[in-house]
Amino acid sequence: MLLKLIIFLHIICATIWTGGHLILTFGFLPKALSKNDFSIIEQFESRFERIGIPALLILVITGIYMAIIYTTDFFEFDISNHQNKHIYIKLLLLLSTVLLAVHARFFLIPKKKLKPLAYHIGLVTLIAVLFVFVGFSLRSGGLL
Repeated sequence: MLLKLIIFLHIICATIWTGGHLILTFGFLPKALSKNDFSIIEQFESRFERIGIPALLILVITGIYMAIIYTTDFFEFDISNHQNKHIYIKLLLLLSTVLLAVHARFFLIPKKKLKPLAYHIGLVTLIAVLFVFVGFSLRSGGLL
């Protein structure tokens, strides 16, 4: 029962994280770019971060928990193992997300560089969708 609750929580948080980035990318970013108005992004982010960051942290925690439950040979780096391969891909996606977030937070946002930030937003959104795809592939028996 606990594992099912963890999976459900993981899915809800993935919905929040991915959905928020899709809304940002397709709902707010075009308007910000057309008006060249960085504040549109800042306003969205200030509201979304209150739910998006906790959702991301819960995703990481529940993901680690599920990785421990589903794999016994995780540290052998065996990519022929279905679960391991998907978890390794998710870890690479997480690392990419973190690197993009750090770069944006320290180099783009303070200087209000909208166009480079737009590329970051697009990449983080793509990564969020790939997270969902990889999770679906893991649970469905494999598309990867």
